[in-house]
Amino acid sequence: MVSSFSTNLFANLTKGEKMDFITLNNGVKMPILGYGTYQIKPEETQKCVEEAISVGYRLIDTAQAYFNEEGVGAAINSALKGGVKREELFITTKLWITHANEKEALKAFETSLKKLGLEYLDLYLIHQPFNDTYGAWRVMSRLYKEGRIKAIGVSNFYPDRFTDFALNQEIKPMINQIECSPFHAQFEAQNILKEYECVLQSWASFGEGRNDFFKNELLSKIGSKYGKTNAQVTLRWLIQRGIVVIPKTTRKERMKENFAVFDFALDDSDMKAIASLDNKQSLFFNHQDPAMVKWLIEVYKDKF
Repeated sequence: MVSSFSTNLFANLTKGEKMDFITLNNGVKMPILGYGTYQIKPEETQKCVEEAISVGYRLIDTAQAYFNEEGVGAAINSALKGGVKREELFITTKLWITHANEKEALKAFETSLKKLGLEYLDLYLIHQPFNDTYGAWRVMSRLYKEGRIKAIGVSNFYPDRFTDFALNQEIKPMINQIECSPFHAQFEAQNILKEYECVLQSWASFGEGRNDFFKNELLSKIGSKYGKTNAQVTLRWLIQRGIVVIPKTTRKERMKENFAVFDFALDDSDMKAIASLDNKQSLFFNHQDPAMVKWLIEVYKDKF
């Protein structure tokens, strides 16, 4: 059930001229729109991230399991040499299942940091809710207290698992990155996250094109009111809900398109109409399916 469709759903959402920021529960400000690098080939990553930064993106999302952290790091280094300040950037990476335990998390963090060429991370996430996530969190909490990570969070934690995890931690997760799109809107999950002052971050905001997303008649009709595309309407819908978005594309013109979402606002009727597309189920897979859990644990077992 959706309690509100206000265009300023979160009090901690602050507007800028070209970018909105959301304040995490520890006071850190995070761009609400970023650039995702999932499924970008390692050899293409540097060029893509350099172009994204040139367009204006400052939040860059990668992961140990994407195998492209070095390309992201090379692009960051290029940007810094070009005059972009480190404090302007918000860099996220994630800890994969293989190393999500107290023994191996520190080494995995150090390896990611080295590949990225950074002295600290802005956000570090547990990528999947499997293995010894409590042990991994203890390591991440120490790194956070030492100032080597500015914010810590989780990814793909369903409401029940997130609630258990948050209630048993001294430091509550600041982000939960989960699948979220008009077809899987995650209203209930977002309401639960809000109870713990945790921000929802969306992956697959466009459903990777499934359900004929880019030709969806309702999104196109709403977009025609504002001269915007289905992608722009969807990003705006998520942003107005206080959700951080990280759309991925390898084309610079699409990077520009996805970035141009701060010059219009959807009205309440638009927000409610888009909410009607919610099917309340994943377009991809279920993290509670034993076969999927087994696959996720084994897929990269010997690749790190």
